[in-house]
Amino acid sequence: MTQDIFSNSSQLTHLNLQGEAQMVDVSGKVATVREAVATAKVRMLLETFTAIEVGNAPKGDVLATAKLAGIMAAKQTANLIPLCHPLPLQKITVDIKPDEQLPGYQIYATVKTKAETGVEMEALTAVSVAALTLYDMAKALEKSIQIEAISLVSKTGGKSGDYQQV
Repeated sequence: MTQDIFSNSSQLTHLNLQGEAQMVDVSGKVATVREAVATAKVRMLLETFTAIEVGNAPKGDVLATAKLAGIMAAKQTANLIPLCHPLPLQKITVDIKPDEQLPGYQIYATVKTKAETGVEMEALTAVSVAALTLYDMAKALEKSIQIEAISLVSKTGGKSGDYQQV
């Protein structure tokens, strides 16, 4: 199985001809405006959700802390994901919306740049760390909180074109 992956290494841009990991050379690409939106769900007991909503979490403002953590995480993506390029990020938003049907929260991150490569990983990192921070801030109330459905919602710009989750 491993041999099959490496025999197609010309299609996998993060692998060289020997099948070794490499950072893709984007120096010849034109900088264009790129934007990505990612999402995650955080599911919890109704009692935990209610405590967060009314501000009764022992560690303080759960949602504000998670939002800030997501923004900070997007800016650190190249330090966390080995082959990601450091990018100049012009916009990062993290929105955390209550969802009584889960019960829990839907987290959305939008990241925008003008660069030679996209910001999908930055958006995905933002929602992941925001979700982990929400868990950390609320774990005193409940240990069984679940982080679910981390995914790319959309992306615009770049050679591969636009993408919209169906």
